[in-house]
Amino acid sequence: MTATPRKTLNVTWLGEQRYVGVSESGHQLLIDNSATKVGVSPMEALLGALATCTAYDVVQVMGKKRVKLTSYRIEAEGERAEEHPKRYTRIVVRHIASGEGLTPEALERAAHLSHEKYCSVAASLNSEIVVETRVEAGETAKV
Repeated sequence: MTATPRKTLNVTWLGEQRYVGVSESGHQLLIDNSATKVGVSPMEALLGALATCTAYDVVQVMGKKRVKLTSYRIEAEGERAEEHPKRYTRIVVRHIASGEGLTPEALERAAHLSHEKYCSVAASLNSEIVVETRVEAGETAKV
């Protein structure tokens, strides 16, 4: 089995608790946990990553089944632990769609396929991930 290419996101501090992430392709993501928010928090971004990952899959599955979606949205709601690190302990993902030929069973099957087989974000949330921390500080740090 071959490994998929690595992904990178470089994050730069903008002041307060505001950061901009820039992907390899040059696209930006504003993450903001400051008092006056202008972006999403890191935990909201995680919910967004899960929701959009599964949405890609569901739209693709519906297309293969020749179901023409006329509307589709996801509501992702996360419950967090009281104690630090205040991780998500439960996430509910609601798929809300309509379209020509769409049945509740077809939508449920597509959502299940995404969450159980295709969505890399869901799989990452359900697994042990090795997170390696490295630091550079002082004169040698390249900002």
